[in-house]
This record gives sequence, C-alpha cells and structure tokens, in this order.
Amino acid sequence: MKNYNIAIVGATGLVGSTFLKIIDEYNISFNNIKLFASLKSKGKKITFKNKEYSLNILEDGCFKNIDFVLFSAGGAVSKQYAKQAVSEGAIVIDNSSAFRMDENVPLVVPEVNMSDAYQKNLIANPNCSTIQCVVPLYVLDNNFGIESIEYNTYQAVSGAGIKGINDLVSSNGKFEKHFPYDIKETCIPHIDMFMEDGYTKEEHKMMNETRKILHNDNILISATCVRVPVLNSHAVSIRVVLKNDFTVDAIRNIMKSTKGIVVLDEPENNIYPTSIQANGNDNIFVGRIRKDKVNKKAVLLYVVSDNIRKGAASNTVQIMKGIMDYENSI
Repeated sequence: MKNYNIAIVGATGLVGSTFLKIIDEYNISFNNIKLFASLKSKGKKITFKNKEYSLNILEDGCFKNIDFVLFSAGGAVSKQYAKQAVSEGAIVIDNSSAFRMDENVPLVVPEVNMSDAYQKNLIANPNCSTIQCVVPLYVLDNNFGIESIEYNTYQAVSGAGIKGINDLVSSNGKFEKHFPYDIKETCIPHIDMFMEDGYTKEEHKMMNETRKILHNDNILISATCVRVPVLNSHAVSIRVVLKNDFTVDAIRNIMKSTKGIVVLDEPENNIYPTSIQANGNDNIFVGRIRKDKVNKKAVLLYVVSDNIRKGAASNTVQIMKGIMDYENSI
C-alpha cells in the first residue's frame, strides 16, 4: 500500500487543525505532511504525532512531490493556489466555496457520491449544512424519490469560525461584533450575504449543492438558515415531499441500516438528536421522523451533525481516504 505526501493549507485554523486530528484518528498512512499558514505564522512549529513540523508560506513550487493538498484557508486562497497545486501534481480537496458549483469539479459526500471523486484532481467539499442533510436525503431519494425539500437550519457559531465563537463566549457584554446582533441574546435569521431574491448566499448554497450532489436538477428546494447561540454542531429541520408511498417505520429502518447515520427517535423517552450527541462525532444523527400533517406525501426529519468534523474536516479527510483506497485497489 502506497504512503502519501500530504499538505494542509490553513493548518492553524479551526478546520485545518482538525484535519490533523482526523488524519491521526483515522490512522492515515503518510510519508510526510507539509503545513501552510499565513505569513505571520512562517517558521512557527506545530507538533503532530510526536514530531515538529514548521509552518510554510504559499509560493511557486511549494506543492512539488505532494500527493494530496487539503485547503481550508478561504475562497480567495483556494482560487489563487488550488490550480497551482494541481499543476504541480497534487490532488486538491478544497473546503471553501470557490469551486463547489463549477460543473467540472465534483462536489462530494463519500456516503452519497464517492465515485465522482475518482480520477479527478480537484474536488470540492460541500457546505457544512448541506453535508449532513444529503446523506439521509440520498436514502429517501433512492427508496421513495424526492419531489421537494424544505430546509430550516439552526446553525452553531463555530460555523463562522473563531470570530463566531468569540461572539458567543465573550463576557460582560463585550463581543467581537462578527454577527450583526449579540448572538448570546438572540437567534439571527441571516447567514452570509442577502441576495436579490431575499434568500441569503448560505441558503442558495444549500439549495444548489443538494441538487448537484444528488445528481437531480428537478428537485424543488427552499431554505431558511438561522444562526443560533450554540457553540458547535448544526441542526436542520427538513420537510421532504416524496414521490412514492412510505411509512415512518420503513424510513426509520432504512436510516438505521445506512452507514454514517445514527437514528435517535424515541421522543416518548426524550431521545432525539442534539448537539450534545453530535459534538466530536462523525456520524449524522436523525430523529423526529414523522408524517407531515399538511401533505400526506411529506415526511419531517430533524438532523444534527458536528459541523467542524463531518461538516468540514472529516468529510474532506474521508474523501482523501476514499481516493487512496481506490488507487490502492486498482
């Protein structure tokens, strides 16, 4: 089995540092890891698996002899350097929104469409909220067909990075003002910029990315994305109109048999998904499965997942591992 050289761009950030944690947890074999950060971090060191690694800056030729580059330094950095990494021989998995809707770049969640990533040199990691939703939606689409989806998200502050966390945990009324209102005091129905149609960019991401990942441009989708005063792990209430008849028990049993999904659905015992179960976990938790009272063809789900892990770092590393396994099998 081949050992690979891996690079991480944005190694000191919230997601970048989690890449290292996941690589360690998954026992990913590698020859060397090269870490990149901003100019202010040049020369500093990070200890990983009892070895010190110096932080490098991005420049011409910096990706030579690298097999995989994991990007999590924002869209501007990805747009500037991802294709350079590809030209220097690496496979790039990008965690920003830079390439997600590029028709030539696969948008991948391993439980759904891992094969889209094979023999590709640039792969996009989806939006965090999209990732946790498309896995149960893929199950529903395969078994019953989907006509439409309605998303209502409850997104943790960690989805906005360190600045978002600081707004929640700061004391004495002093906060970073990353959010337009004090997140300690209110939910905020505003994630990313507003577009001309009244939806936010985050909502457009969820709608467009879902169709792309499921390979179905005909699904009707709407979304409302809300930031909530929770530190980590996003929740999403999903209403799905199905094409074929279903029972709640059938859906529950299919979800239970799906890799990556944990069903918590005993409301009579207060058992349902929460951020408490999801934190630090790579599974997607599904519960509150019930028939819609308005449309007998619709089912309601409540889905929770760790947005820093499965919503970002773990999904990226899982894509890399899937490609490694594929290359070693052929």
